[in-house]
Amino acid sequence: MSEKNEMVPFSGEIVEVDGIYINESGQELELKRGQEFPSDLILGHTEWTLTEFIFDNHHEGKTDPRLFPKENDIDKQGKIDHPRRQIDRGEK
Repeated sequence: MSEKNEMVPFSGEIVEVDGIYINESGQELELKRGQEFPSDLILGHTEWTLTEFIFDNHHEGKTDPRLFPKENDIDKQGKIDHPRRQIDRGEK
């Protein structure tokens, strides 16, 4: 479906995706799936646009310490210590 044929959510409709939405007057709300898009106090029914997805991250954005090579690791070759490092798989 192209963007010009896409319909934005309207007040009174059910939220399909968790996220932060903004309406025509610039009011931002965090809405969860299953909630109803609210009406604006001044404008009444308004259109809502998704500006940011919300998802459970379950970590602080740090690499798992088990993936770092240690001094006494036997399998240092199996650990990738640089983002562009490729494992050599023998003759090519």
